[in-house]
Amino acid sequence: MQLAPLICVHDVPASSLWYQRLLGTHSGHGGDEYERLNDADGRLLLQLHRWEVEHHHGPLGDPGLPHGNGVLLWFELADFDAAVERALSLGVEVVRPSQLSENGNWEFWLRDPDGYQVVLTSPLP
Repeated sequence: MQLAPLICVHDVPASSLWYQRLLGTHSGHGGDEYERLNDADGRLLLQLHRWEVEHHHGPLGDPGLPHGNGVLLWFELADFDAAVERALSLGVEVVRPSQLSENGNWEFWLRDPDGYQVVLTSPLP
C-alpha cells in the first residue's frame, strides 16, 4: 500500500515548484489544474489540485475554510538538514524550528504557501 495525499491549492504550478524545491521531487503530470509530484524512483508522493476545478467528481473542498485543519503533511527525508536549508531559503513560515523529537528523530514544522502545515523529519533511528 502507498499513501498519495491530495491537497487543494490556489496555484498548482507555483505550489508544484515550491514542493519540488522543498522536497527534491519532480513533476509527474504538470498543468494548471492538477499535478502529481514523484520522488527520484517515480513513486507518487503528493497530488495538487486547484480549488475551483471540479472535473467529474465535483468540488473537493471549500476554499473559504481553514486549509488542512487537523492534517499534517509529514515527510521523512534522508537529507533532512538540506531540506531544512531549502525550506529556509524559500522563506517559509516556521511553526516549530528544528528540534529532536521524543522518538529520536529531528523535526522541522512549517507552513506551505496555501497555509497547510508541513513537517519535515529525519529518518527514525
